[in-house]
Amino acid sequence: MDYYGPMVQTLRILAATFATALAASATPTWAQATTGPGSPAKANTPTVSSSASDALLDATLFYEILIGEILTRSGDPGTGYTLVLEAARRSNDEHLYQRAADIALQSRSGDAALAAALAWKESWPRSREANRYVLQILVALNRIEETFAPLRQELENMPAPTKASSLLALPQMYRRASDKAQAAAIVEKALASELADPATSAAAWTAVGRMRLMADDKSGALEAAQRGQAQDPTGEGPAVLALELLEGGMAQAEPLLTRHLSGKPAPDLRMAYARLLLELQRYAEAQQQLQLVTTEKPDMAQAWLVQAALQLQDNHLAQAEASLQRFLALSTPTADSDAARSAQTQAYLLYAQIAEKRGDFAGAEAWLGRIENEKDLFSAQTRRASLLARQGKLSQARALLRSMPAPTDEAQRMNLMAEVQLLREARAYREAYALQEQVVALAPQDDDLAYELAMLADKVKDHKTMERLLRQIMARNPGYHHAFNALGYSFAERGIHLAEARALVMKALNHAPNDPFITDSLAWVEFRTGNLPQALSLLETAFKARPDAEIAAHLGEVLWTMGAKDRARAIWKEGTQLSADNDVLRETLQRLGVQP
Repeated sequence: MDYYGPMVQTLRILAATFATALAASATPTWAQATTGPGSPAKANTPTVSSSASDALLDATLFYEILIGEILTRSGDPGTGYTLVLEAARRSNDEHLYQRAADIALQSRSGDAALAAALAWKESWPRSREANRYVLQILVALNRIEETFAPLRQELENMPAPTKASSLLALPQMYRRASDKAQAAAIVEKALASELADPATSAAAWTAVGRMRLMADDKSGALEAAQRGQAQDPTGEGPAVLALELLEGGMAQAEPLLTRHLSGKPAPDLRMAYARLLLELQRYAEAQQQLQLVTTEKPDMAQAWLVQAALQLQDNHLAQAEASLQRFLALSTPTADSDAARSAQTQAYLLYAQIAEKRGDFAGAEAWLGRIENEKDLFSAQTRRASLLARQGKLSQARALLRSMPAPTDEAQRMNLMAEVQLLREARAYREAYALQEQVVALAPQDDDLAYELAMLADKVKDHKTMERLLRQIMARNPGYHHAFNALGYSFAERGIHLAEARALVMKALNHAPNDPFITDSLAWVEFRTGNLPQALSLLETAFKARPDAEIAAHLGEVLWTMGAKDRARAIWKEGTQLSADNDVLRETLQRLGVQP
């Protein structure tokens, strides 16, 4: 920022000229003659009163501020800043100091903003706002080490009733610090008193934990969460931090979260945990949490919607329908927000799927017809295409998808992916594979798309291509556990490379230790190596966690092989009820010649 010294001086003279003119127009006060020993009488001598003197000062300030603002708005913030800061110093006005700092910030001159904030704080040492400006500007300038003193002052000025919540917001202030580890150390040092105070200890440890997490110190963040919960077992902060750690893949944080949830947690926190369990494919546990949410807070509409989706996935159609009815009763159809409209669309889509599963295609179309929001028409059209395919009209279904507009590359890719899914459902695997190759060509580095191509290669028995694609994903992204699991399972299914199959599946299980499908893969490795008791134990665990037709196929085959044929038939019957058209289950029953 340039200060243009000569121009500033000229403007000051101009401001003083305006001020003098204003003062000259003031009404003079004629002082009475005073006499005293040795003093001649001075009658009728005009003098300017103190009020006129004040008027001169006020006028000078007024015009200095006015010109400073005019220059700032006309594209000369450097000069405007200097005039306003000078006016602040001469008047000792807090608002002018703040305005000078704001002008500098708006013109992206951090050093000038800091100079104004420091001058403000020097003149008003007890001003909390001045100290906040200094603190925030130092953080923005990445002068993190210098933030200790103003941060400590801010902590001392926080009102006791809101101090805990204010502490939780501290990490947000430091989120852009380039040296996150240094920032974490400074904040922890500044919070020494709060960490020792039982009234604020849990919140302070949560803030420290978040700072450590931003510095990628997950172990340190976990320790902070543990110490925070030890100080206040009912405190929500440590539990939320544990949830963040769990989302980041740190399974050791889960006991802290579940301990808090065993009490009376906020329904939103339980709901967030349920969503995470869904992402981790721990469906049975997610369902338990959702049932608790709908019991503890029965007016939380979103919980009923998510529960309906889970119930539909488990083929519990009547229960899913009841949950959807509850959701629609609680939601506001006229709510003017994208989130509300999107949630309602999801409900209509789920209703359509329920009708489709019951063979009521007209009913399904009626539900889809309720979707009017343009943003959700893609979902509606893909479900319509699925309805057509289910009725044997695959060519019409594909034509419908291809008729959808694709103004962007992303839209084109979404349309192709929808058609691939349609072909998969119709078991047209070769056509799906050819189309998925086009999708991958649009985004060659997308691991999810490459994984889908690998799975289709497996469907068309091109195991060499499947293995090549999966190994490419593993090399590119060692944390993509689905690739390790898929290749390990494929080896086990074909009875080859069983030692490597075990290693691959175990690596996947380390990434997702509670995933029932990976547990199923490990069980299949054990089955292929002849370890039937271990295979049975693993499959029973997996099926309990996630009742699924494919897991049922494997569990039934192990039981059948061990001679427990009645129980095997019962499991297969349950699997058929879950999904009668599951490929693995159908192949298993056909190969063994069993009719459950």
